[in-house]
Amino acid sequence: MSQKLRLAVFKFASCDGCQLSLLNAEDELLALAEQVEIAHFAEASSLLGAGPFDIALVEGSITTAHDAERIQQVRQSAKTLITIGACATSGGIQALRNWGDHEEFLRIVYPRPEYIESLATSTPISAHVPVDFELQGCPVNTGQLVGILADVLHQRQIRVPNHSVCRTCKLQGVVCVAVARGVPCLGPITQAGCGALCPRFDRGCYGCFGPVVQANAESLTDWLVQREHQSPAVLVPLLRNFNAQAPAFQASGDRLAAGEMNRGDMP
Repeated sequence: MSQKLRLAVFKFASCDGCQLSLLNAEDELLALAEQVEIAHFAEASSLLGAGPFDIALVEGSITTAHDAERIQQVRQSAKTLITIGACATSGGIQALRNWGDHEEFLRIVYPRPEYIESLATSTPISAHVPVDFELQGCPVNTGQLVGILADVLHQRQIRVPNHSVCRTCKLQGVVCVAVARGVPCLGPITQAGCGALCPRFDRGCYGCFGPVVQANAESLTDWLVQREHQSPAVLVPLLRNFNAQAPAFQASGDRLAAGEMNRGDMP
């Protein structure tokens, strides 16, 4: 009998981008396959093994009653469950439905909405089952993903950089677009992992990797409004983006939206 750890990869509501980040590892994935049995990975193989699994990687959010049941089965079958990507860790961009009228969306999009069985919300995996580790990103960083699998394989504490995109800019000598140009940027409150891609190309950070630990989103957004004259109508969509349901982004976005509505500036 094989002594390899059994790895499973599961998809819920998502675009598959985080699974592709694992497939894009190429050489590292081949080395990993020598030490781990990839038992269930529909994106890569039609051979889908049954549990139990030592490691389960879960991409995607919960948007249907069926998936709310299925994630319970995944949790029961996995010794270690790791969520990967913004959809799994904070509901994803599809969590925008949480602020809208679900029934109206169905009527507008589908000619026969009565055939659609979906929840009115998109929620992260952690809202339904205990999660052992969350890897943020939209999509996740391939190097970080391979690294955490190696950590589990070698029974090490899982670690990823816990500093902000703002610090990455400083380390790379990237001029601050918020200070120099007044561009709205979430870099100071966003988890590092992208290599400061957008600021390097003179654009503000969109928060793809979700809030950094102890993100002070309220202070940043107040500064952007008061000092840089950014309208809350611009900042709310920025916060309600890839990680809209992440608590730090959600709280700040809701606060700005409420203030905007109180002034009668938003519909």
